[in-house]
Amino acid sequence: MELAAAAALGKFIGAGIAAIGAGIAAVGVGNVAANYLAGALRNPSAAASQTATLFIGLAFAEALGIFAFLVALLLMFAA
Repeated sequence: MELAAAAALGKFIGAGIAAIGAGIAAVGVGNVAANYLAGALRNPSAAASQTATLFIGLAFAEALGIFAFLVALLLMFAA
């Protein structure tokens, strides 16, 4: 019985560690947005041409958070 409890505990600890990636993705999104805003305030005329780069950076950062969340769910329910 103790072996099954240890396996369940390890599964939830692993899922918690994998979910940290979602928090780190939030930091990445904030960093992308802050750098865009700083650049837009320095040169407002170039801000319009950088919006595509902003959205690509936001999408990549959010994708990493979604992947981390998916790994956490897989560790909790599929493993």
